[in-house]
Amino acid sequence: MLKQLSVFLENRSGQLVQITEILTKSSVNIRAINIAETNDYGVLRLVVDDNEKALSVLKDEGFIVKTANIVAAAVPDSVGGLNKLLLSISKHDIDIDYMYSIFGKSDGLAYMIFKVKNPDQLINVLQEDGYNIAGPDALGIN
Repeated sequence: MLKQLSVFLENRSGQLVQITEILTKSSVNIRAINIAETNDYGVLRLVVDDNEKALSVLKDEGFIVKTANIVAAAVPDSVGGLNKLLLSISKHDIDIDYMYSIFGKSDGLAYMIFKVKNPDQLINVLQEDGYNIAGPDALGIN
């Protein structure tokens, strides 16, 4: 199981570059990024190589930051690869709160990030169905 940072942003120009600048100056590498928005605010979801440092520097700069447990699953990078994985999750009645992909691929595999209510259940289901769960080492996370 991995950790994700969620940063709450005002919907105004420059917010995203401000965060990337803070992380860059702190030598924190972004491994995956996702932005969700409403009319009033946005939620920036990040998987980074050093959660503790990123959490600290972002909070020091006044950002509201939360952490969440996530699951990163290896998906064959081929037609139907994601569909097969989602069928596996669906047959076990696991609701996906949200998902997004992580940067890069290796050995013909892409990686999907899943946020679900019970990450341990998702890990067990996917492993039983033959999927690899990516740990920090596979994704370049400390």
